[in-house]
Amino acid sequence: MRDIRFLVLPGFQVMSFAAVSVFEFANKETGEPVYDVRLLSETGGSIRSSIGVSVATEPFDNTNFDTLIVGGSAVVGSLTPGVIKFLHQALARHRRVASTCIGAFVLAEAGLLDGRRATTHWNRARELQARFPKVKVEEDHIFIIDGAVWTSAGMTAGIDLALAMIEKDLGADVARAVARKLVIYHRRAGGQSQFSALLTLEPKSDRIQSALAYAKRNLDMPLTVAHLAEAAHLSPRQFSRAFRAETGQSPAKAVEYLRVEAARLMMEQSRHSIDVVARQTGFADRDRMRRAFLRNFGQPPQVIRRNARAKATA
Repeated sequence: MRDIRFLVLPGFQVMSFAAVSVFEFANKETGEPVYDVRLLSETGGSIRSSIGVSVATEPFDNTNFDTLIVGGSAVVGSLTPGVIKFLHQALARHRRVASTCIGAFVLAEAGLLDGRRATTHWNRARELQARFPKVKVEEDHIFIIDGAVWTSAGMTAGIDLALAMIEKDLGADVARAVARKLVIYHRRAGGQSQFSALLTLEPKSDRIQSALAYAKRNLDMPLTVAHLAEAAHLSPRQFSRAFRAETGQSPAKAVEYLRVEAARLMMEQSRHSIDVVARQTGFADRDRMRRAFLRNFGQPPQVIRRNARAKATA
């Protein structure tokens, strides 16, 4: 059994510990208690959240365990010398240490992120970098693994981080099954941008959302207005009119946006050739993909791949 401990600070945000449910459902999926999940605090007892809901915690001590996950707090004085001392010893005593959302500030304050790549909520990333210049902050990632230290972006990204942990511990099949039980479409890769095309487009109706989800699953297929309209159960004319009204863009532009987002992720995280990336993300050839990258990112695919590799090497 793997011991998972969540360090709770006064004034914590409830959503920053949504990952608790991920480990709970892993136990249910496997039919055995593969994870022992508990909440810790410096003093133990009831700890009040930012919204007023309290949780029961156990006091931390010198016990060694598998994984420590830290959330953040906006309450002044919540990060006491006792908490800092406890965290100073964390990497020597636990297999992995993680933070969700602004919990990265807690790890950074304790020196655990010095010289490491890390991420946090996009709205606080520049502050993290300014306050802790030794940290290599990458603000546009869902989560980052640097050795034994894991950090995630804001709020729901902690769920992606926990699913990635389960995948490493128990395999991809268990992680996928847990994601299904939690009604999560799929686990986002760590390198995926915190800003997704589907969120940016902000479709309002279920029909347009279904059409975009269909497009995202089938980027390597021809995605004509007729195909998307069929997925939305509308006529092509009704679909085009409704799509533009809800997203402010044409279906063709939105599909290109989805394709360049997927292609950029492949360019940064795989060794596939540019031709293979273009083919798998639905661009007819590398030239069309190059023009789409220039329109959306202002850089060709080769430059984006080179920058990603240089950052990884650094």
